Amino acid sequence: MVVIGAGSGGLAAAKRAASHGARVAVIEGDRVGGTCVIRGCVPKKLLVYGSAYQHLLADAASYGWSVGPTHCDPSQLLAAVRAEVDRLNGLHIGFLERAGVELVTGWGRFLDDHHLEVVGRDGSSDGSSDRNADASRRILRGERLLIATGGRPHRPSIPGAELGWVSDDMFLLEGLPQRVLIVGGGFIACEFACILRGLGVEVDQFVRGDHLLRGFDRELSAAVHEGMEADGITIHFSQTLTAITGKAGELVATTCQGREEPCGGVLLATGRQPFLSGLNLAAAGVEVDGGRIPVDATQRTNVPHIFAVGDVTDRINLTPVAVDEGRAFADSVYGGRARQVDHDLVASAVFSQPELATVGLSEEEALARYGSEGIRLYRARFRSMAQALPQRGPRCLLKLVVEVVSGRVLGCHMVGDHAAEIIQMAAIAIGMGATKADFDRTMALHPSVAEEFVTMPQ
Repeated sequence: MVVIGAGSGGLAAAKRAASHGARVAVIEGDRVGGTCVIRGCVPKKLLVYGSAYQHLLADAASYGWSVGPTHCDPSQLLAAVRAEVDRLNGLHIGFLERAGVELVTGWGRFLDDHHLEVVGRDGSSDGSSDRNADASRRILRGERLLIATGGRPHRPSIPGAELGWVSDDMFLLEGLPQRVLIVGGGFIACEFACILRGLGVEVDQFVRGDHLLRGFDRELSAAVHEGMEADGITIHFSQTLTAITGKAGELVATTCQGREEPCGGVLLATGRQPFLSGLNLAAAGVEVDGGRIPVDATQRTNVPHIFAVGDVTDRINLTPVAVDEGRAFADSVYGGRARQVDHDLVASAVFSQPELATVGLSEEEALARYGSEGIRLYRARFRSMAQALPQRGPRCLLKLVVEVVSGRVLGCHMVGDHAAEIIQMAAIAIGMGATKADFDRTMALHPSVAEEFVTMPQ
């Protein structure tokens, strides 16, 4: 088997297939680890932790700690995060070696439905212009081929867009400017808005729609909005940027209302797209639909021996989903244990401040499916005990969406500290079909935030 892409899905498939006895090669023109490890989940979460110390230090005096004057050096944090990414990159290379998987450095492109040409060994992260730049060339043949090239940030088509950052660029910065404008209202935009604000940057966020975090429960997105504004982030709804001028560090952004906003940087967090550039899929006969690769429940494309996992399929673009798709593919094809990934119940989180996590149906989705008479909502809204002495901080929101007829919990949602940790465990119960009565008869663990899920009025 030949895997194109050494990100989460490709690595998981390669190692699992090799453990089943397959001979496997992985092609990667960038760093091993993919978006999650190199320029996504992992370094982002480290920046979240770093930025959160602003709140901890501010609250310390309420608990009797005298910390004196504090100062944040973002350049030190950014350098430490890059060092950790370097370490993880090396670990993942070692994991491949120990699994017996051959790593082929370069960019892969299809010659036909079994053969791949690998060229360009300069490590560039942009596979479009350098795929044919290197004289070094290798041809690989795979009995089966797996496309796992992930996604890349979308840069909007506005004048001067090349002067702005995309999310990948944030991890390469040596320092942070005094003021940053962010375009977008999705999870990447909100997370970086909170990170930058926590590190002392003045942040304005421009959102094309009328609320943050489209696709999430509206009440939860409103709770995140409330917390972000309380932290000093200025959010402009129904607005976007139409042009960027100037030079690095001294930019002027023009809004759709004609205002000119000076800033030190602009983050264009306007979504991501499957990374198909340069693959030459037409040579293999692989169908592309709307910029993504369609697959069936077994990850198979329209070509029977070519498969795809992860963000290139543009279904649920989350690391654990890509990992499970890769392993399910390898188990089914090479392990003699056919299984398919269940995409119907996937927990997700937004590592904003406050944090949001969710599993199951939102209130809006449940209303559309069951009607207003078919569901019942339970919620708790309060300021956590951690904020009792500082007497500040955003209020937590815990919410259950329940089907009236069966009592089954359709959705479990939370905004507040450690939301992701709590919802991860709740996802087990939801996946097993837990009812509101199951929650009610579970003894509370007091005092905790999570106990509110099992003490909501019956």
